[in-house]
Amino acid sequence: MAKSYVWLDGRFIDSEKAVVPISTHSLQYGSGIFEGIRAYSTAKGPAVFRLKEHAARFIRTAKIAGMQLGCSQKELEEAILEIVEKNKLASCYIRPFGFYNDPRIGLDTEGKKISVAVIAVPFGNYFGDKDKGITCKISSMRRINSQILPPQAKLSGNYATSVMASKEAKNSGAEEAIMLSTNGWVAEGPGENLFLVEENKLLTPSKESDILLGITRDSVLKIAESIGITVEERLVHREELLTADELFFSGTAAEITPIVSVDKVRIGKGKPGPITKIIQERFTEIVSGKDPEFAHWLTFTKQ
Repeated sequence: MAKSYVWLDGRFIDSEKAVVPISTHSLQYGSGIFEGIRAYSTAKGPAVFRLKEHAARFIRTAKIAGMQLGCSQKELEEAILEIVEKNKLASCYIRPFGFYNDPRIGLDTEGKKISVAVIAVPFGNYFGDKDKGITCKISSMRRINSQILPPQAKLSGNYATSVMASKEAKNSGAEEAIMLSTNGWVAEGPGENLFLVEENKLLTPSKESDILLGITRDSVLKIAESIGITVEERLVHREELLTADELFFSGTAAEITPIVSVDKVRIGKGKPGPITKIIQERFTEIVSGKDPEFAHWLTFTKQ
């Protein structure tokens, strides 16, 4: 097996040596921050998708969490590109992670060391066959809001409800969950944003639904605009999911994943719809480096 590397606090180390004490604060209390990024294989070599936007969100999350990272956005971007090169990867998932690297027990973070790591691992389709579509269940777990935890920050602890929602869905026989806000509006999946198609128009829950403003979500909005598909961002009632013509998830891991049923109710014709396919195909062309209009979304490595 080829050796793999991790970027940790400004240097590359063997991934097997990238260890922390079991009592590390961020492991015990979920106080870490993270980002999810993809790199794709193209004719010009590996390319990281929307690198600057992802790195900027990581820095914003650190600010919301009150963490002084000790590295700039530019340094983070360079580390992300270099870890892909160092591990000789093409299509992969990249995880920047900021955490309190301190073994002392206690909630207080004052004086505790903050470390930043970047890992990169080979990665395929998150939901398997994206052309088939997945089944979903509306979860009993509600999406967090700013009175609980900041939904616009990718804090590790934020995702405890996501883990439980996803587990609940799978235990019921579905493949993924759909979460509502605390006010009962449709929000998002455990790690994905959500889009509906109604009468050839795209509809997606707005910021007021306590969603994470996903970078892939933003990509879908811009792709739709470029091909003349009308998009509306607003509050969405849960019953609208059941009457939609099409549904799909968007996300770094999920990419564009069709949803074919919700709570065992068939969506549309029970298979990926035409607008979902158009968005999905355009997205694939973009990340593969085959679309000059959105070429600026790709940052190529040097390998």
